[in-house]
Amino acid sequence: MPKPRRSSPHPDAFSQISYSIDGCQDTEHEDALPQNDSDDIITQIVGHFGIWQLRSVLIIFLCKIPAAWFMACIIFTAPDIHPNEEFTCDTSAYGVAENCSVSQDQCSVLVAYGDGNFAMRQCQKFNYAEVFHSLIMEFDLVCLCDIFVAWSQYWHLFGMFLGGVVATRLMRVLSPRRVYISGILGLLCCGVCTALVNDFSLHCSFRCLSAVSCSFMMTSGQVILTDITAGKYRQGVLLLYETFWSLGVILLPAIAAGANSWRQIVVGITTLPLLIVLLLPWLPDSPRWQLQRFVSTDDAVDCVMELLLKAASINDRRCKVPHDLAAQLERLGDRLRAQPPPARWLELWHGHKRATIHMMATHMALATFLIGHMGLLLNIRSFGRDYLSPNTIVIGLVEILGCLLAMYLAFHHNVRKWQWAGALCILGGAIGCLCWFFNDAEMPIALWMFFAAVPKASISCAQAMLLTCMGEAMPAEKRDPFAFSVVTWARVWLLSASFLTVLRELSTALSLSTFCVLAILGGICTCCLRTPLDGHKGQEQEQHYWQL
Repeated sequence: MPKPRRSSPHPDAFSQISYSIDGCQDTEHEDALPQNDSDDIITQIVGHFGIWQLRSVLIIFLCKIPAAWFMACIIFTAPDIHPNEEFTCDTSAYGVAENCSVSQDQCSVLVAYGDGNFAMRQCQKFNYAEVFHSLIMEFDLVCLCDIFVAWSQYWHLFGMFLGGVVATRLMRVLSPRRVYISGILGLLCCGVCTALVNDFSLHCSFRCLSAVSCSFMMTSGQVILTDITAGKYRQGVLLLYETFWSLGVILLPAIAAGANSWRQIVVGITTLPLLIVLLLPWLPDSPRWQLQRFVSTDDAVDCVMELLLKAASINDRRCKVPHDLAAQLERLGDRLRAQPPPARWLELWHGHKRATIHMMATHMALATFLIGHMGLLLNIRSFGRDYLSPNTIVIGLVEILGCLLAMYLAFHHNVRKWQWAGALCILGGAIGCLCWFFNDAEMPIALWMFFAAVPKASISCAQAMLLTCMGEAMPAEKRDPFAFSVVTWARVWLLSASFLTVLRELSTALSLSTFCVLAILGGICTCCLRTPLDGHKGQEQEQHYWQL
């Protein structure tokens, strides 16, 4: 028998929130958060942004730090090692040392069998100096170091792609909070297993599963962020979402500084998820998801009502809670469930004259930016092992600079933000390509980092803006499938980023300029995007704008 539906909050809740029409006064803080006529009851109660949202946002932001660590840890777990100085070929398997001649790179052995007979053999075992025990030493990968490092990184990137797809489908039946929790628990288990396995194939498998867990957290976290914030604060939060990824990149050298083995680094980067687990009681769920997806309407309204009362109390918006809160939440749930289904993929290509250009430009731009974003970070291995820590910190700082620049353009040059971002990428990529003029000379590391940092900052700016604003020109029913299509397409192409870094074996300038050319191509595509005249006046005005 279904339980009766109450039409207002529990009487105890009224006493807790001190609700009184006569006693409700508009404070300066509440006036600072203007409400729109289109705001639903949830936004009217919790506001566009407040202390409750800030606490929730910071908890979700933390997931970006371990995600960056697990992606970039290969920089420190598998640094380049030098033949003769740090490893030598163990020729004991081929007989006495006098019968063997080892190549300069210690990878090939010329074995003499008497009577003038010789055979070239691949070295199977190595002796290592007592230095940092890297991933390369653990699995004897010294002769094909770059290939195996790229292969390991490929499986991490594949896990990011797979996790994004699975998480999106999973949130049809599980709430974003549950997906987030499953991701953090999975990361703890897979991170420990990654550090303990003694087989390279298993190591790659657990790196892939760790990336799936990271993608679970980032995808579900962004859904929660979008649901609990509103207005310009939502846009600002999504733009700043990438800065915690950069913060993780900056902090990674500190974890690797005191480690004597690659296993210690992997265990070290698994510690932060433990802190996030302790903060999970304060992680909210998506209220609109609950109203729309819960099987029981009564249970959904109860959960959302409890969440809203807590949020209103923390944000000092108790006077915004109406007497008929339960009834309004039921009506909101009915409207959410009555929404038209998401558009199909082929429908995204229609709607206005520039729909095809918009689709192609957005897909190509984000694909090139993701490849450049990851590739330029991994490519700092080309600039020398002795400078890995400072170079990593510099790359993280310029990423933050790019995100802040994206926020400035979005808030102060909104109409032309795409053209500004695209022009910056074209300029940054062109500056990076100038490294060819200095390739023959002994170029200092600082100059190499300059040629890498400028395109890196411009790519970070355009990427953050794309991930935040790419759906602004689409009708509501097309935004989710459009974002899913663009991000999935980009992550498929991202799988090539680790292998493009292998070009450094041919030339440092070649690998760097490859990512710079991608930045230029992405910048050209970004310049083709347009900002709607007014994103709050509905689909008709957007279509009219596109026809102009």
